[in-house]
Amino acid sequence: MKVATIGFTQTSAKHFFDRLKMSGSEKLIDVRLNNTSQLSGFAKAKDLEYFSWELCGVRYIHEPILAPTQKILDAFKKQKGDWATYRVQFLDLMATRSIETKVRMDVMDNSCLLCSEARPHNCHRSLVCEYLNTKWGSSLNVVHL
Repeated sequence: MKVATIGFTQTSAKHFFDRLKMSGSEKLIDVRLNNTSQLSGFAKAKDLEYFSWELCGVRYIHEPILAPTQKILDAFKKQKGDWATYRVQFLDLMATRSIETKVRMDVMDNSCLLCSEARPHNCHRSLVCEYLNTKWGSSLNVVHL
């Protein structure tokens, strides 16, 4: 299964949507807890839904089950926690939620996971892919845009 990942900060709308379109993804899966971000003018849910469809022919889906809790997020972002702790907490959360049984493989296939981080390093979208690959027998072929 082909899965891309993309972040929307530190990029222009043109560069973001060009990359999304070139990926060939059919679905843009928003894995943020809060999808009304002010970090980028085009990253609010309603705008993403419109632009991803109109510019790229890509359907927008919000999947908050693939997002960290506010507590985990705040400890990492606001309290400047370390990545190793965040990683363990988020992987444990996904296991507790049993996301591998709640997110269908066909939904993930030919999709692009979206969050705010510009790069996939130290970003939970990478952890989602890592976790699902451990549960689904490394069936995800992940490309970071």
